[in-house]
Amino acid sequence: MPKVVSLEQMKSIEAAADKGGLTYAEMMENAGRAVADAIIHRVKITEETRILVLCGSGNNGGDGLVAAHYLAGAGPQVTSYLTKMRGDSDPLVARLRERGLLIVDGEYDQRWRVLKNLVSGAHVIVDAILGTGAQLPIKGKVATLLSNVGSTLRDRGDRPVIVAVDCPSGVDCDSGEADPNTLRADFTVTLAAAKTGLFKFPAAELTGEVSVADIGIPAGLPELQGISMELATREGVAASFPARPRNAHKGTFGRALVAAGSVNFTGAAYLAGAAAYRVGAGLVTLAVPGSIYPILAVQLPEATWVVLPSDLGVISGSAAEVLEKEFESSQALLLGPGFGQEKGTSLFLNKVLGAGEETARGRIGFVQSAPKSDTRQSRLPPTVIDADGLKLLAGISNWPARLRAPSVLTPHPGEMAVLTGVEKAVIQSDRGGTASRYARDWGHVVVLKGAFTVVASPEGPMTLIPFATPALARAGTGDVLAGAITGLLAQGLALYTAAVAAAYLHGLAGELAAAHLGSTASVMAGDVLNALPRALASVGKA
Repeated sequence: MPKVVSLEQMKSIEAAADKGGLTYAEMMENAGRAVADAIIHRVKITEETRILVLCGSGNNGGDGLVAAHYLAGAGPQVTSYLTKMRGDSDPLVARLRERGLLIVDGEYDQRWRVLKNLVSGAHVIVDAILGTGAQLPIKGKVATLLSNVGSTLRDRGDRPVIVAVDCPSGVDCDSGEADPNTLRADFTVTLAAAKTGLFKFPAAELTGEVSVADIGIPAGLPELQGISMELATREGVAASFPARPRNAHKGTFGRALVAAGSVNFTGAAYLAGAAAYRVGAGLVTLAVPGSIYPILAVQLPEATWVVLPSDLGVISGSAAEVLEKEFESSQALLLGPGFGQEKGTSLFLNKVLGAGEETARGRIGFVQSAPKSDTRQSRLPPTVIDADGLKLLAGISNWPARLRAPSVLTPHPGEMAVLTGVEKAVIQSDRGGTASRYARDWGHVVVLKGAFTVVASPEGPMTLIPFATPALARAGTGDVLAGAITGLLAQGLALYTAAVAAAYLHGLAGELAAAHLGSTASVMAGDVLNALPRALASVGKA
């Protein structure tokens, strides 16, 4: 899967590649060709198609000129508009002139008349003005040019396809800040590696679909290999799923044990259990308070059941002994969805983790690394902790060491704040750094949910999930994710791999549900659950 890098890291990678024999000129040629290929792949091109390539004076403009050359080979009418003429001796300009393509020198375009006419008639506009070189705020002629393009687009009755090269011009590709004149792209072809700012707001509202283009940098280049964060892709996720042989039986795909629910949150248990089934688990057993069993048994007849002792509709402390009898025959365990935070359920979780009747004594938010001596409970199956389970976990002394090593923790920013004692705003300001730091400190996989979910391994690798949709901003969608992770664990996936794959499917299912309903506002957690099969089919795992 492609890496996610800062601009400084990208400069080091390119310098190392150049030193290794891949020249900057070759990288530019590869980049422009890749941009052209991406456009041809996504847009129906005919001889009548008019493509306008806006080129800056730097390397991004060079990428645009190369793209113009290769786009012209597909037959459309291609015009390059240069913010500053490079001169006829420039090989990229000379090559376009040899093809007979129109090149406009923006320095002689009085009142931007030519630019406005070209923008008015273009079917495709390629933004190759600034790329990663933007310094905010944008000033001078470039700011005026972008403003004129924007106003002309607003005056049009339709909208052309806008393609950004590397980053939309006006976006800070580290911080995600954006100039008001930045053109909103329909898709962004970022080069060699994804840039961190593309997955931060407000920039993320301006990028459209983001794809990473190969520009020839060797995958084994140490400067590239040393980057810890990757971008989850459809192909990478598809490769992680286990085979499903025709002669399989339910035991082939494992048993997921889901301890969840309370009288106030019956739906959480259903959503988590059904999601484990939807991603392919062979058998799902729900362990729930006895008072809600009759309700859930009707909703999910495919499940098997463990009726837990309860008190006033919530799991009681004595339920731990009942649940433990199921561990040996289970390949994955989920704790937490819909638990509530009653004292009896807290005692239950303490006992499950081997903490006896020890309860929290002012330790919420206290962060500590696992001790050198491994005291984790190896009797637990591979474990996922979610929702109220995380809040209860924060009150257990030395909790990182009591979990199986490693387990999967799935906090949203608020739950992460409870676990760490760090303010939510601070967590959100550095989501990748926060997830990575605590994954290492705790020794567990951290799935920091939210727009562009981050999955961090205690060994260092991180994966950014490329989805940010309000369709998932709804109660219960986290239960679906936790169940999906557990279902993949039951099938034998490694914890980090299962977390990444499930988070990707979950984000894709949110988008598919919104597309099916026609509105992100109408999506409920059940819709995301029901879209999981389509998400699996979309990544080629029907």
